[in-house]
Amino acid sequence: GMEADFAAFGSPLCGEVKRFCRRVRETYREIKEDLTPYKDDRYYRLAPMRLYTLSKRHFVLVFVVFFACFGLTVFIGIAGPNVIETSVARTDLNNSLKLKPFNLSSPPLSTYNQQLWLTCVVELDQHDVSLKKNVNMTVKVLGVVKDGSTPYVNNQVHNRTRLLSCAQKCSEIIVAHLGYLNYTQYNIFVSFEDLYKLTYTIQNITFTWKTYNPTFSQVEIWFRFVFVVLTFMVTCLFAHSLRKFSMRDWGIEQKWMSILLPLLLLYNGTYPFFPLSFLVNSWFPGMLDDLFQSLFLCALLLFWLCVYHGIRVQGERKCLTFYLPKFFIVGLLWLASVTLGIWQTVNEVRDPTYQYRVDTGNFQGMKIFFLVVATTYILYLLFLIVRACSELRNMPYVDLRLKFLTALTFVVLVSSIVILYLRFGAQVLQDNFVAELSTHYQNYIFLSFYGLLNFYLYTLAFVYSPSKNALYESQLKDNPAFSMLNDSDDDVIYGSDYEEMPLQNGQAIRAKYKEESDSD
Repeated sequence: GMEADFAAFGSPLCGEVKRFCRRVRETYREIKEDLTPYKDDRYYRLAPMRLYTLSKRHFVLVFVVFFACFGLTVFIGIAGPNVIETSVARTDLNNSLKLKPFNLSSPPLSTYNQQLWLTCVVELDQHDVSLKKNVNMTVKVLGVVKDGSTPYVNNQVHNRTRLLSCAQKCSEIIVAHLGYLNYTQYNIFVSFEDLYKLTYTIQNITFTWKTYNPTFSQVEIWFRFVFVVLTFMVTCLFAHSLRKFSMRDWGIEQKWMSILLPLLLLYNGTYPFFPLSFLVNSWFPGMLDDLFQSLFLCALLLFWLCVYHGIRVQGERKCLTFYLPKFFIVGLLWLASVTLGIWQTVNEVRDPTYQYRVDTGNFQGMKIFFLVVATTYILYLLFLIVRACSELRNMPYVDLRLKFLTALTFVVLVSSIVILYLRFGAQVLQDNFVAELSTHYQNYIFLSFYGLLNFYLYTLAFVYSPSKNALYESQLKDNPAFSMLNDSDDDVIYGSDYEEMPLQNGQAIRAKYKEESDSD
């Protein structure tokens, strides 16, 4: 009887020991898995993305919706008002040998006109003349006050040398540019000293006023306001979809989206700065607007570098080796563009006839510097893309992330290049390097650029956010009770992102998920 008793006592004990051993073995396997992940495995230890669950049909649909929305903004642009309003200033040449000063009065202006340009074109008697000659130009700018008195905008006469170049037709000379409008009307006195020394007879000199179309300014305010509201909604939805996942579980794309979306908010509206520029007669809101726009564009450039590099080196992102070179390259681009913008603004406030292309000796150097840095960036990005694609080609999930980002980004870059080409024409590579007022400045180009960047980020936010039942799936796959039912090693585990995971077996995080879902 004693043996029977012992056997009866032994079987539960044996069972306990076996169960304990199994639990120890499981815990050991879990710890080992967490400490030394398989190269493929660590890619799955991320907050899930909707990207993983989309079928081919869904992908096609995502691209179709993206193109439809982008097409809509282009259509609104084409149907909308023109950007630039031109009016010819009266000029009469009495064929006198000495060209007397021209006194030109601008059309009445409001803050919705944003800026004012005065340009002039010289017409010669002979049309097949090829001519390049420096001419001296004297300009005096007066602002007209409501009671009719005319104080100086800045109390001086500006002397400038401008190049008159003619081939069949003479090119346009920019006489003065006012970046913001303090007065409702301007009088500008212009005189040319050397023109009468030309060997050719001057038939006519035509002066033209150019300003932003007030209707377009209003369209622009509404257009940007709509995008501010949309971006705010997308940002909130994106943050809401990720609220259940600890930040260290976010994938690198999800982390970047949480930086880019708030910056897109500033890019769109710079609210209240952009509308403020219509209420306040100052160059400051306009400059802030430019600052935020360049900040967003450079963050986007940085995002591409970091994602294509970071997706390849998941666990070992050292600040010095990983982020510093990227920040350096993009920082130089940002600095160059901002310096150029602020330099032009500050000088124009002081002197309306100032043009950095013509009046800065260093402009050529600045241009070369900008092109060198941009080329370095492009080569670095191409290198990262090629390496990522060749190394991760056969990894499930990761190649999907790569393919999608590359396809969408390629579409956006090609569209941007087309837009820039339409905006500047072939002059991009000549001296019209940075936004000079050109006749190419069409409405649809401006609006389509906004639409393109906004819909690009909305699409990325959509595919990188977890789907509704993602947390439930990830808990199911992580829960030890369920994992016994389908205990397969190659199960996709959405545990913790290995990048910054402290050395623990993920139990703490699981407990936290449980608490959160219970509290829900």
